[in-house]
Amino acid sequence: MKKLKGKRELGLFQAVMIGLGGAIGIEIFVLFNYATYLAGSTIVFALFICGIINLLTMLSFSELGAAIPEVGGEYSYAKAALGGFLAFLTGWLRWVSNAFGAALAALGFAYNISYFVPVDMPLLTPLIASIIIVVLTFLSIRGIRQIGPMIVIAFIAFFVILILGGLLHGLEFKIFYPSTLEGASNVFATTAYTFIMFLGMRAIAAGGSEIKAPGKNIPRAILISAVVLMVLYCSIAYVTVSVLSLDDITKSHIPLTLAAKQIFGETGAIILTIAAIIAALSSLSTAIMVQSSITRALSRDGYLPKFFLSTHRRFKTPHISIIFGSIFYILFAATGVVEFVGYVAGFASILGFALVNLSLIRLRMKMPHLKRPFKIPLYPYVPIAGILVSILLLLFIERSALSLGIVFIILSLLTYHVGMVGYNRIRIAFGGMSLGVGGFVALFAYLLRTGYPLPISIPPHLSAIIFCLLIFICAINILAGVLNIVTKSKR
Repeated sequence: MKKLKGKRELGLFQAVMIGLGGAIGIEIFVLFNYATYLAGSTIVFALFICGIINLLTMLSFSELGAAIPEVGGEYSYAKAALGGFLAFLTGWLRWVSNAFGAALAALGFAYNISYFVPVDMPLLTPLIASIIIVVLTFLSIRGIRQIGPMIVIAFIAFFVILILGGLLHGLEFKIFYPSTLEGASNVFATTAYTFIMFLGMRAIAAGGSEIKAPGKNIPRAILISAVVLMVLYCSIAYVTVSVLSLDDITKSHIPLTLAAKQIFGETGAIILTIAAIIAALSSLSTAIMVQSSITRALSRDGYLPKFFLSTHRRFKTPHISIIFGSIFYILFAATGVVEFVGYVAGFASILGFALVNLSLIRLRMKMPHLKRPFKIPLYPYVPIAGILVSILLLLFIERSALSLGIVFIILSLLTYHVGMVGYNRIRIAFGGMSLGVGGFVALFAYLLRTGYPLPISIPPHLSAIIFCLLIFICAINILAGVLNIVTKSKR
């Protein structure tokens, strides 16, 4: 297994900042309203459960990241442990999750911009989202930096101030745990929907090649990030559902801004809206670069065309893979439906997490003597629990999003097998199909010319025209078939 070598310059603090920087993005700002619609005041409990479920798989990330501290994260782990289609599927799901996450960030940007430009136009939100994707795509091609530690600290400071302000404002006590079976079902549906709010922690494992003492710092950074995020998100939810009515939260695309306005007035709302806009820009720019690296990795390993590896002559950035991903971002953002985009991103991430846990189990069996500076506690029960819980959450994904997710899996099967068959074999196969079609058309033309009774009735005055058309189609197909079979590929 070829490892990417890099300088290990990042300590524990920087590693934690990577995890928090990857996780604290636009999701908390734009997913909260529909999550509250699903769970009501039990949103606090749902976010806590979501954090715990994420932590199960993050423990697997800790062991794998410490044992295989390479750039690439879960794709690298699946490649080492599973190989074949499952490795490709893991990378594919990461790409899908990232693509819909980018679309979500663009929609979040548009909704928060609407606070300053309150124009009621149905197509305005998708339009603004598409424009910001184009702008950041251009900037990414030119080369821009991702979020830094100071921005992460600023976000945490904003949230802490919001939480403290809410506590001082006076909070209305509400029931924060489910008391019925239906309430428990809603909690799981909310957990599936908000699953992507914790995903950014995996950036620690993905950047493991640059972290000092990965055996200690990677698992510690992941665990610290998980605890901080659970406390932060649950506290924000507690404050928001306490200072606002559930009806106000579910009707607004920017509920945290309304909570800040309720606590601090207009100034607080403006500050939090600006923070949300910065979070959206950061999430989108990060998603563009991560998507590009995933596309290039799949291209490097032969799953996608090699031209995705091309770099811009002037800026030395992977412009083709960046533009390729951004086209899909625009298509997904054009729906304008945050709930649908969030669910599809969650579907891909949940299934990807199941494959990470499976990779851990398989790698333990395949490479029992691999050096593992950190070992997951209670093995194999924890990774098995991670797989089972992931499958359980898939049952609560919204049906249209689940259907689209299944379509993406089917597309991954087609893409993988086309890539494995190879260009020459595909060309020969299409050549054979063309010859077959040409022969069938020739037979049909012959039967038509000889007056053989056909299953369809053709008027006599059209018979000659149809015969000439069939001969033309036959000639084109036979010529295409012969050329595809005998032409030597230069690839």
